[in-house]
Amino acid sequence: MENILKQLFENYSGQTMESCKEMNSSGSNRRYFRLQGGNVSVVGVIGTSLEENESFCTISKHFLSKGIRVPRVLAVSQDGMAYIQEDLGDAVLYQTVARGRETGEYSSYERELLCKVMECLPKIQFKGAEGIDWNKCYPEPAFGARMILFDLNYFKYCFLKATGLEFNEVRLQDDFEKFKEDLLCDMGQTFMYRDFQARNVMLKDDNPYFIDFQGGRRGPIYYDVASFVWQARARYPDDLKQEMLAAYIRALRAYVPDLNEEEFNEKLRLFVLFRNLQTLGAYGFRGYFEKKPHFLASVPFAIDNLRKIIRKPFDKYPYLNEILTKLANMQQFYEITEDRRLEVSVYSFAYKKGIPVDSSGNGGGYVFDCRGINNPGKYEYFRQFNGMDKEVIKFLEDDGEVLTFLDNVYSLVDAHVKRYIERKFTHLQVCFGCTGGQHRSVYCAEHLAQHLAAKFDIKIRISHRELDMEKQL
Repeated sequence: MENILKQLFENYSGQTMESCKEMNSSGSNRRYFRLQGGNVSVVGVIGTSLEENESFCTISKHFLSKGIRVPRVLAVSQDGMAYIQEDLGDAVLYQTVARGRETGEYSSYERELLCKVMECLPKIQFKGAEGIDWNKCYPEPAFGARMILFDLNYFKYCFLKATGLEFNEVRLQDDFEKFKEDLLCDMGQTFMYRDFQARNVMLKDDNPYFIDFQGGRRGPIYYDVASFVWQARARYPDDLKQEMLAAYIRALRAYVPDLNEEEFNEKLRLFVLFRNLQTLGAYGFRGYFEKKPHFLASVPFAIDNLRKIIRKPFDKYPYLNEILTKLANMQQFYEITEDRRLEVSVYSFAYKKGIPVDSSGNGGGYVFDCRGINNPGKYEYFRQFNGMDKEVIKFLEDDGEVLTFLDNVYSLVDAHVKRYIERKFTHLQVCFGCTGGQHRSVYCAEHLAQHLAAKFDIKIRISHRELDMEKQL
């Protein structure tokens, strides 16, 4: 299939493909590659479902015709199983606001970006729905009763039963039926993104672009608002949630001028509860059944959201409300489960200022010397940039030495990470040094971190010491 991407690239661009580098798929079954040649860079996609590929390509074209910022599909293979699309770069909203997510304190810049995303949502929901062929949506054309009951029962069997909390299944199912009817009462002819989250928002010139919308369908507007603003691990403070909601409502009035905010908030509240139960179901399955500690560590955040949601009781569903109250008061969910996954600390540094000190107490790890790689810093033009800027990236990758260097690094570090996971070690440090700690070492640190994030379920902390910058993946 990669040969098909090469053919698509060269037919589209008229250039010889010089590099094909696999990108992080964020858990998707689709595989993504950055294809480059000459002055052209595109993203190649290999899918596993023809219908899903067709849905993405069709909706992308439709959204672009409505002025919605999404990647353009540039060419599709004859069998429809591969395509190339516009390259939007590497800036993902999820990573950009990582510091706020980790600390619970969001900067004014992070808040501005999040509100800007919420202002875009009504256009996707209303303009995106105009003239769309709902039958092209994958896997279903509309939000419906089957989906709701599937998710509610997922919560019941994968999470609620696993907690050991006793409950009457018949009475709970009766309330689920009433809850389902209320969720379906205001469907509307609007587009429901269904996976509207920070991982699916790219940033280009500080403007949001939207990806992974192929699972969208006709559905109520409240679902996506609840998904984004009440995302469990985002740790948005209440005042930021209100800011984002206010930004959304301001934009929504362009499509619903006579909006009744009180009625809107009551309906939204149902979807906030529904999304919270969906989340707990997913965490329960991944954590209790698949034994993945990262998901168990996330449960207390979702339960904390639940506590806030049920401060105002759901009187229409008395038994469900009773069970949720008991669940929220279970002592086991008052303590944040320690995330015991391996943490890899990746540093960039300047040799003249010394190798970074290991703060874990384990004595350090790999130190890779990048000074043998051709240095963009020797040219005046590149001194204004760092290893995360496209100008430096292009210089290093066109030269090619850094790619060979990193291939060797990946082999060494991958083997080390696998062994550390097997032995349940908690920390590994990897440092990249160069002359000024600005270009080559920064590029290598960023790319190793992205490589590890795509391959392993681990924690990753990046520190660019000379740039005074830290972040987590």
